[in-house]
Formats: sequence, structure tokens, C-alpha cells
Amino acid sequence: MRCKAHLGLVFLMASACAAVQGAGQAGRQGKVNLVVIFCDDLGWGDLAIFGHPIIRTPRLDQMAAEGARFTQFYSASPACTASRYALLTGRVPKRSGFSWVLGPKSPRGIHPNEVTIAEGLKEQGYATAIFGKWHLGRPAEYLPLAHGFDEYLGLPYSNDMRPPKWEDIPLIEGNEVIELNPDQRKLTRLYTDRAIDFIERHQEQNFFVYLPYAMPHLPLYPGEDFAGASARGLYGDVVEEIDHHVGRILDQLTKLGLAEDTLVVFTSDNGPWIIKDEEGGSSGLLRDGKGSTWEGGVRVPTVFWQPGAIEAGRVVREVASTTDLLPTAFAMAGQSLPAERVIDGRDLSAVLHGASAERDPLFFYGPRELHAVRSGPWKLHIRTSSQTGIKHFDGKLPLLFHLEHDPSEEWDLAERYPEIVAELQALIDSHLAEVAETGTDFDE
Repeated sequence: MRCKAHLGLVFLMASACAAVQGAGQAGRQGKVNLVVIFCDDLGWGDLAIFGHPIIRTPRLDQMAAEGARFTQFYSASPACTASRYALLTGRVPKRSGFSWVLGPKSPRGIHPNEVTIAEGLKEQGYATAIFGKWHLGRPAEYLPLAHGFDEYLGLPYSNDMRPPKWEDIPLIEGNEVIELNPDQRKLTRLYTDRAIDFIERHQEQNFFVYLPYAMPHLPLYPGEDFAGASARGLYGDVVEEIDHHVGRILDQLTKLGLAEDTLVVFTSDNGPWIIKDEEGGSSGLLRDGKGSTWEGGVRVPTVFWQPGAIEAGRVVREVASTTDLLPTAFAMAGQSLPAERVIDGRDLSAVLHGASAERDPLFFYGPRELHAVRSGPWKLHIRTSSQTGIKHFDGKLPLLFHLEHDPSEEWDLAERYPEIVAELQALIDSHLAEVAETGTDFDE
């Protein structure tokens, strides 16, 4: 029997560790399958379930109704390359030696000594694949097949890095270029089709599918069946197309009897590209967007789905991030964490299954330099940036916000609570010292 499981939007953050023990017998190992769906530049406010009044996302709404919606989930960086590094390694971007975006001609990429989710799960017998945007290095030694993936089809970097500003953009399969300047209207469906096919071929073993869609990063290319369908214009068209293909994945998993054995996670690499006006997305009630460490730049819409293992309709208000994916995935697969390196994420299994976190996790915000820290409800900015060119609060620093009372970061409380400012500054100093000591051996 061939598995047609649509392993789509499942940023399957290894959160199934506890569920793995009693929630099904996927494949020959009885372990939970992993699917990670990673959108590009999707804003916190771009889905109906997160409050958008116009864009229709019925399948993602259904996914949230049958799973768990995270309201305080973060990407580790407000930019493409660094956010993908953190997702796959469980480590903050500063440890990578690069912390922003690689260009098509960059000679660098993900370090060969890093351990990815794919490499760890492969040790446990998982079949592994990526269909979509890589953006962790273009030379063959940095492409996915060198970092634990059995199969790869996709663009090696962002879909706007193309003529006339750049050279021809390649569509790569394995390590070989199979087409230049592909028709991007076909990519969302193509990546989804290939993910489904991969699941069909590997249903007798466990699988990990990483599905980093190119959309809704500009330029916007909705498929022919979706062009002009959304009242929100081109941006709405591509988001509604993603929603449709997520639905295909969930339906196929259900049809094949794999839904209870597969953790599906849907999230985004950073906030919306708000300087692109109506072709950019929405941060909802959050301040700013992509490229900033204000909440709109890094807090992203996130849903976990695994029927029978995750309580339907849960709203999770715990702070969590993409660095948590690797430890959660390794826990669910029975894989030990990499030795002799710092893993910044934590296993989310208990949180996914209803328990409260044992401690308030710290979240450090930083593109090139560390900009802010969150501890519990408190967020301290020591640096700020914005692609809009706006100096929020006239450039005043430090800034302190209570994010549970003020998720829009409207009311600076630094002068009212100097003792909290001092406590958070001490956390920043300690983190910077630790990263300097243990972070990375290679330079920017």
C-alpha cells in the first residue's frame, strides 16, 4: 500500500515526544512522522484564524480547530537565512557565524559540523526530504543532500534573487540544475505534489518532510487556479493557495490513516514585508514587520496538528520558537541531542499535551546583533531597527514592554520599572558572554 500522506504544512516541531509513546504506530518503528511547513514572509495577522478579515484560510482554520494554535510563537530571526539555520539546528543565529541573508554568489553556507533535524532523524531510520527554498548556501557542499536530506527539489535562495538584478535563478533537484528561471506560478503546487509523492513512497518507514514554500515572499506568483480569486489581491491569492495545499496534505494524511501518527506544524520564517505596501502582508496588532525585532518582525502565526495526540481547539499562550523544533523532534524520535554544542531550543512535548512550562523560557531577539530579550511577559529593547526607516519612540533606549498587557509595544515602562530593566540587561550580558565562549569558530 502506498502512502499518499500530504506531509505539508507540518513544521512538525518534534512536539510529539509524549504522543509518540501512545498515539499510534507510524511505519515500522512506531514513531511519529514529522512534516514542517515553513512559509516565507507570512505575517502574524495574515490568516483568518489569526484575525484577518478578508483572506480566506478555511483549511488552516480547520487545522487550528483540530489542533493547537500558538499565539506567542517566534521565528529566531527576522530574516531568511538566519531563521532557517535556527529552525534546522535548534541554535540561535549568532552561533552560525552568519546572521542575516546569504546572496546567490556567497561562498559560505551552513557549517558542515552543524547537526540538522534531518541528520538526527536519519540516524533513527527516517526518510528525509526538502521541497522548497533552502537559502543556507549555494555550493554543493552546503546544499541539502550534504546535511541529512535524501531528496531535494527547490530554489537555493529567495525567489526575488533573479534577473535582471541577479543571474538566472536555478531550480535544483538533488545537486543538479534542472531548469533556469522556472515558472513560479507552478512552484507551490509542485512542492506539495512532490511532498505527497515522497510520503507515498516512504509510508513503510518514518519520514521527515521539510516544505519551505517560496510564498508569500515577493514577487508574488499565485497559481493559475488562484490568480484573482482573493479580495485581498495578489497577496491574498498566494496565501489562499497555500491554505488549499495545506488542506490537501491534511486530507491525504487522514485518508491514509497516518494523521494520528504525523505531527504537522505550520509557521513562517519571519514577519511580513510591510514596506511593500499592498503586496506585503500584515502584522495584525503587532508593531513593524520583517527585518525588525519588534514583535511584528518575529512573532509568527503557528499551528500544530496531530489528531488524537493534541487536544483539538487548544490555544497555547506559552512562549515558544523555531529553535524548539530540533529538540522536540529528536525527543519524539528517541534521538540524543548533539553533544559538545549548545542547543538553545527546548522540547515542547509537555506543552503540546497540556502541561505548563517548568520555567519561563528566555527569547533573545537578534538579526546581526542582539537587540532585545523576553523573559516572562517582559521585553527589553537595547537596540532597534526597522526596514521602514521609522525610529519608533524617537530612538529612545532602552525600552521596556509588558507584552501580555501590551503586545503592540505601545507603552514604554523602562522609567517606571528600572529594576526589571537591570534584571533583563543582566540576562543579555550573560547570554552574550556565553555565546562568545561557546558560539562558533568561524567569522561573519
